[in-house]
Amino acid sequence: MRLLPNNRDHGWAPYVWLVFVSFFFFQPILVHAGLKEWLIAISATVLFLALYFGIFWVKPPISYVLLACMAAMGLGLGHHNVGASVFIIFTASFIPWVFGTSKRSFAALAGLILLLGADALLFHAPVWFWANSMVVALGVCGSNIHFAEKNRADHKLRMAQDEIEHLAKVAERERIARDLHDVLGHTLTLIIVKSTLAGKLLEKYPEKAKSEVADIEKVSREAMAEIRNTLRGYGVYKLTEEVQRAKSALESAGVRVLADAAEVSMSPAQESVAALIMREAVTNVVRHAHAHTCQLRIGRNNGNCVLEIQDDGRGGFQAEGNGLRGMRERVEALGGTVERDTAAGTKLRFEFPLTANDKR
Repeated sequence: MRLLPNNRDHGWAPYVWLVFVSFFFFQPILVHAGLKEWLIAISATVLFLALYFGIFWVKPPISYVLLACMAAMGLGLGHHNVGASVFIIFTASFIPWVFGTSKRSFAALAGLILLLGADALLFHAPVWFWANSMVVALGVCGSNIHFAEKNRADHKLRMAQDEIEHLAKVAERERIARDLHDVLGHTLTLIIVKSTLAGKLLEKYPEKAKSEVADIEKVSREAMAEIRNTLRGYGVYKLTEEVQRAKSALESAGVRVLADAAEVSMSPAQESVAALIMREAVTNVVRHAHAHTCQLRIGRNNGNCVLEIQDDGRGGFQAEGNGLRGMRERVEALGGTVERDTAAGTKLRFEFPLTANDKR
């Protein structure tokens, strides 16, 4: 059985503190005490050690009881052995850790000092016992109140750091999940569309079919590179390149594209978000819209970037899926908004503020 709980705040220091128990044996040694006195000293030491290590394991109110027993043992033995003041000092040193707050600790210290004073006045305790106990208890308990407060603040800081690390890991997992969803969803959709088209062209237009197969190979290689960058956390996506990909995917699916892309200067992070939003929105058009025409618009509005994707497909009021949820999370992380209109086809409007240097 362990004497101390596994706590990095304790370390081996509690074992070192026990060296002060030796003061309790100075008087029996100096006065050449008899067997009875030595048995009392040894029994008291065993009881003290049980109380001492017990306090590390239990919590209030049991720890209050153990601490009261330690103080009572010091007061009781102090009339026969002034070295029993060490038990009062240990009691004072434990007070800040057991009572939890500075206010309660000062109150408990005041109670201990009053008990020592009452013992001196009413029961005529030896002056070396009560005087030494009072002075050292005040110093030890006062300094430990400061260190206990600092320890509790450090503990809260460690908990906050652990929570931040946990949230950072969760955020990173969510980022990877969103990026992989957008990258793989778009790429696999494009591969399916081009494979279907290549199959239709294979017999009558083998050269066009060959071109589509070459595009499939190119898209697959690009997807592998994007997946590696996503997992490493430094994928950067260009909006102009994404517009070209969107046109290729839509046209391969037989959807006419109307593009109005103004030049908007953005930070790399903003541009990556805009590109991935464009990718996911176009993927949804190819997969679900059954549209004939799709309009893509990139522009500015009062210092904001506006991104619109509108199709003339079936529309409807379907519940928000993972794709739209991911797009919403991305644009809201930039302080932007999302509007969705499915009355006639589907229209998605994303708007987010540009940085100070990009509002031009």
